[in-house]
Formats: sequence, structure tokens, C-alpha cells
Amino acid sequence: MPAFSEVPTVALPARPGRDALDPLLAEHHPGRLVVHGTDADLAAVVLRLLRTERLDVEVAYVPASRRSAVARAWGLPRDAAALALTGVAPPVPLVRDDTGGVLVGAAQIRDLTGECYCDDVLVLRGRTPRLVVAAGPGGVAVRAGRGTGLPSGTTIAIPPGARSGRGAALGRAVQVGGEPFTAVSDGVAHPRPLERRTWYRHTVDWRLVRP
Repeated sequence: MPAFSEVPTVALPARPGRDALDPLLAEHHPGRLVVHGTDADLAAVVLRLLRTERLDVEVAYVPASRRSAVARAWGLPRDAAALALTGVAPPVPLVRDDTGGVLVGAAQIRDLTGECYCDDVLVLRGRTPRLVVAAGPGGVAVRAGRGTGLPSGTTIAIPPGARSGRGAALGRAVQVGGEPFTAVSDGVAHPRPLERRTWYRHTVDWRLVRP
């Protein structure tokens, strides 16, 4: 991309893992990383920063698609390339899950039969065609029902000063349980059906370049 012609760039495989990222981090000791790719690529980078205890590294994201759930969740502009080089990177909530991953944008479960709690708030008991969980400045948000599909449903609005509404809530953790379901996080489906899944705010924030 022209905006990055004056800075070092490295081409990495999709959803880069330890073998691709760890040597790069060790060699360059970056103060800021710019990730140009998919939401899943960004999640892979943030996961490596977490596991190598480098959450102090600033991360800028330039989505490869305008349908990015991360861009919606964090309010990134279409001209994210300019922001990536000049914007500030405040600490923001890092959302983890109980299978060892992170959630940087949104996750969804279709045709869920079961229960969902956000902290101590009951969001769902029964069946819903779709459940969406989103990371964001307030922590972890969740909404159940129709019209919550990705990517258009990844901005989960909670009234100011309120923690929950009918079928929706905002808090520090979301717990889901029920009949076997497939969870799709940042565009990647979990490899096997689950009966339980938890997303929760980590004790340490990460640093995201955002408006």
C-alpha cells in the first residue's frame, strides 16, 4: 500500500502463528505494528502478543475488507491507512475465550438452543436464530435474536448508563451453554461443536490505534 512505502513491511501467511511472528517480533522489537489483512489475521497477531507478553506493542489495523467486524466494533474509519501511522493507541479491553483464543471483533452462534449470561444478567433461555458477541470499548457485549448477523450486527447498542436490555447486555464476561453449537469468532469457525463457550475481559488491556 502506498501509505506504507516508507516503513518496513513483511508479507506473512494468513492467520500467522508462532513460527511466523515470534522471530519477526524478536528481530524488530516494534513499538507499533500495522496489520493489513482480515479480522482473523489481526486476532492471530494479538494472540501472539498476548502469549509473548508484548501487549504494550501498539497495533494498528487496516482491514482488507469493508465488511470488517473489527472496524465496526471499534469505529475505525475507511481511511484506516492514514490513521495507522499517525493515530494514538490507547489501552482497550482485550477479550479472551476459554479455548485459548482472543476476540478482537465479533463472534456468532446460529440456531442456538440453551442459555446465555452476561455477568449475572440472563440474556437468553431457550432458542434464538442467532447470538452475537462483540468486543468493544465497554468490554463484552452480547445480543440474541434476529437481525444480529455479521457484519451489520456487530455494533451492539446498549443504552447509556445501562448494563442490559431485553436480549442484550454489556459486561465483563459472556457465558453460553446448550445443545452442541458452532461458534464462529472473527470469521473462523471452531473446529468442533461446543456445548459451552465463555468470552471474558482479560486483566491486561491491549493497545489499538483508533479515532
